[in-house]
Amino acid sequence: MSLIVVSGLSGAGKSVAMHALEDLGFYCVDNLPDGLLDAFLDDPAVRARRTAVSIDARNAGADLADLGRRIARIRERGLIGQVLFLEAVDDVLLKRFSETRRKHPLTDADRTLEEAIAEERDLLMGVREQADSVIDTTLINLHQLRDLIRQRVEHPSSQSLTLLFESFGFKHGMPAGADLVFDVRCLPNPYWEPTLRGLTGQDAAVQRFFAGEPMVEEMAESIATFLDVWIPRFEADNRAYLTVCIGCTGGQHRSVFIAEQLGRRYSEKRKDVTVRHRRLSS
Repeated sequence: MSLIVVSGLSGAGKSVAMHALEDLGFYCVDNLPDGLLDAFLDDPAVRARRTAVSIDARNAGADLADLGRRIARIRERGLIGQVLFLEAVDDVLLKRFSETRRKHPLTDADRTLEEAIAEERDLLMGVREQADSVIDTTLINLHQLRDLIRQRVEHPSSQSLTLLFESFGFKHGMPAGADLVFDVRCLPNPYWEPTLRGLTGQDAAVQRFFAGEPMVEEMAESIATFLDVWIPRFEADNRAYLTVCIGCTGGQHRSVFIAEQLGRRYSEKRKDVTVRHRRLSS
């Protein structure tokens, strides 16, 4: 059979994932009680079709804590095709619950939303360790998540992570979803050139300024050397999304230029490369 188990944190996009699987022709069961999983899989009608089940924190805590071991045992029987685990950073999950006004399944009179998210992470750790794909939806919109689910299901052997280069300004705070952060504040700063102060790292005059600074090229090369070694390691760990943040003081010149340089470099050899500038889009 071809069973896909979808799990992960509340608010991370499991419903979107299940809808995407349904569109692909899977028979989908949402919120299957963990204790019924074995009996469900023993049904010949279920085993004869492509099936996806969603199991998450709506289960009882004791059942949820044992779910990782249960999945491992079912794997040994050859009944599971893939396990997809969805997650996002706490700040984004808090924002999503605030926007939708949905109740987290673990919140109660004695447990805040922040505490519920932390407890849910702990309860699902065993499931996460069993996952074939861990999908971080922090910076993924609904359409991108649907496409990513289709890719993971239809082409599991060709999985590759989506690489995002994001520039930012340290004086405005670090991005919450950063996986890797590189500080380029040691580079020459066009801000101190009156004719360049109002421009950005995307402007030709600023790019000419950086072209005459060997340290800038050395910084870009050093970051790329690091990424060439470690991006394959992240992919081997089933990462779906890697956010590389480049920071300077204001997020206008140096970080923008370096992020653009890296984006062009990696776009030549990878499919899913995006460049975003926090200060320029705000």
